[in-house]
Amino acid sequence: MTNITAEEVKKRLDAGEQIHLLDVREPHENAEFNIGGILFPLGKIQSMQIEDIEDLRNKEVICYCRSGNRSGIAAMVLEQLGFINTKNLEGGMLGWQEKYK
Repeated sequence: MTNITAEEVKKRLDAGEQIHLLDVREPHENAEFNIGGILFPLGKIQSMQIEDIEDLRNKEVICYCRSGNRSGIAAMVLEQLGFINTKNLEGGMLGWQEKYK
């Protein structure tokens, strides 16, 4: 697992690059603000209920949460489950909103 900055993700999104974003927050957090990622709460990852994202196993997956803590855990767990290229969005949605209000 490596970290990725909000600036790098925004630049790639603005360029139209198709990237795989995984929002590991809870549904109510996602409803408040999101950047288009697949909603997949950390609890599902920790309980290894990953069938719905199995097709991302060999792709870059950028995890994000509110502050970067849960997404860091999610990225590490996914890596342990065989995902080959997981990244954690530094600062999460708090950092994103601070930069891109």
